Amino acid sequence: MASAETNQQVATTEGNPAANQANQHDAQNQQQPQQSLWQTLRSVAFRIFVFYMIMNIFKRSSTPANESGKEGAAPSDAKVGMNLFAKGTLMDMRVYISEEEFFNDFSNPDYLFWENENVEYGDWTSGPNGDGSLTYTDVIKATDTMINNGSIYIHVYFTKANYSPDPKRKGKYSKKYTFSITKRLNKFKKRRFQKTKNLLTGETDASPELIKSAEEEGPVQILSHWHPNLTIALVDDHTPFREGSVPPPLDKLIKFYNGDYYPIIFVNDYWNLNSDYMPINETTPELTLELTFTPMSLMKLQFYAAQTMKSQWNMFLTEGGEGEDEEEDSLKRAMLDTNPYLLAMTFIVSIVHSVFEFLAFKNDIQFWNNRKSLEGLSVRSVFFGVFQSLVVLLYIMDNDTNFVVKVGVFVGLLIDCWKITKVTTIKFDPNEMIFGFIPKLTFTDKDSYTATATKEYDMQAFRYLQWILYPLLACYAVYALIYQEHKGWYSYVLNMLYGFLLTFGFIMMTPQLFINYKLKSVAHLPWRMLTYKALNTFIDDIFAFVIRMPTMYRIGCLRDDVIFLIFLYQRYIYPTDYKRVNEFGTTGEMHTGDGGKEVANGSTVAEGSTQSQEQEGAVREEKDKVEKKND
Repeated sequence: MASAETNQQVATTEGNPAANQANQHDAQNQQQPQQSLWQTLRSVAFRIFVFYMIMNIFKRSSTPANESGKEGAAPSDAKVGMNLFAKGTLMDMRVYISEEEFFNDFSNPDYLFWENENVEYGDWTSGPNGDGSLTYTDVIKATDTMINNGSIYIHVYFTKANYSPDPKRKGKYSKKYTFSITKRLNKFKKRRFQKTKNLLTGETDASPELIKSAEEEGPVQILSHWHPNLTIALVDDHTPFREGSVPPPLDKLIKFYNGDYYPIIFVNDYWNLNSDYMPINETTPELTLELTFTPMSLMKLQFYAAQTMKSQWNMFLTEGGEGEDEEEDSLKRAMLDTNPYLLAMTFIVSIVHSVFEFLAFKNDIQFWNNRKSLEGLSVRSVFFGVFQSLVVLLYIMDNDTNFVVKVGVFVGLLIDCWKITKVTTIKFDPNEMIFGFIPKLTFTDKDSYTATATKEYDMQAFRYLQWILYPLLACYAVYALIYQEHKGWYSYVLNMLYGFLLTFGFIMMTPQLFINYKLKSVAHLPWRMLTYKALNTFIDDIFAFVIRMPTMYRIGCLRDDVIFLIFLYQRYIYPTDYKRVNEFGTTGEMHTGDGGKEVANGSTVAEGSTQSQEQEGAVREEKDKVEKKND
């Protein structure tokens, strides 16, 4: 099986150098690195979490399947159907390959690919491997229609022994003892060509043939692809089912005849990786196909049927495409190559990771929504966050990205813009007009930001940061211009800024560290949000060493760890000053009634002035207790 696939792939690439160069060019123009197992499971877990939230919001009571008199329910007196074929029944299996979706030319021997007579239904011990499976390999002559993006269908027919699937054969055909399934063998995949070049030299690594093809057929080409392996599974199950009350997704697979049902045929291509599909063109005059016939249990069928439903939900959550194919391949490779215990633990922890991400997101919004004082917070970092989100949004709009990612980034940009309204006063100035009729939009710092030393420290931190940022940005811009290809100058700017933010974006957290150092306080920070993010970072750290993933991702986890450890160190060395008056005009001494606590190391900055809502509630509660005691 593997050798046939390898030989055909080698023949394809050797016989078509242009196709080989095209594959290399596609790999070089891949903007995102291939997802690791950890990233894939995190994405799948997040989708499960979103799906769970949606189902809880729109949950409705389901109609009982066996309740009569209601729409969609089977009649209470409906016949309980049984399998038309008893265990041990001898069958004949015939497999036809054609270009037509509806097949009826049984008399033409050219369409018959595999004929296997006297197959025992429910046999789990025969065959060369002793598991009831049989394998057959042959080649299919590729017609001009197949080479030119034509469809290829497989038609699998099962009949009772000595019967024929051809209705024209009188006395040999019986509808009761004939059942079949049809499936398209080839897969249509998009190949995207981005006409990129080096902006200085004008050269590109793409072959002239590929460029010419893109100019003639467009930047997006739909190509027929082939995979040489396929499994035909016959489900060995005799569970009684009532027509009209079969639970999904089995209702799409079970076919009834006069109240009873045919055995289920399942054409299984689940384990065919998308990366192993090869294009059908002039270099593939023969298509190798290896068919495997095997029995299957109902439990295993339900697993594959659930994956089919997952694919249908993925059409709702994503637009599909290469990114979705890579994600599916990563998950399948994980299931094939990873230790089951490690895989289960990774999946569980990835769900926890998604929950922590949601909690961090929620607490971040609550923190800024309830914030009354900006003392100790870096306002310029908020503005830079808007710029960073805008660059990411423009970048994914310029590249092929699925709809869900676009929506997520756009919502993040809106939240960052909302934060600006919390840190500055925005208003229109009617005295200054743009183009003579549009009032100028002005941003004014809030008093809680300007009345303290926070603004001075924030400006000082960004002034120091510029000494590092600008040289790094210049070096990265020169590197991207010399060694990378781009669609144009606009694309170059976006790619350069996006790559720079991915590589050096972590240093934008350093202004907050500088403000904490100058104020000798960390009480103004959203510690709940930071805690959830830190837990996620530590989870990433564990799996960064357990699971193979890109080096830059590991470096990013390490950078986040260093920043958070510095935050923790600052929290340790900057204690609480209970003598400082907060924004409500009270001190910690007034609420505790015991004189408060002395400030360690001569610190004069109060945590009370920038307490979180939880701390304020605790202080009020303590104050109530003191008043009751005095009464």
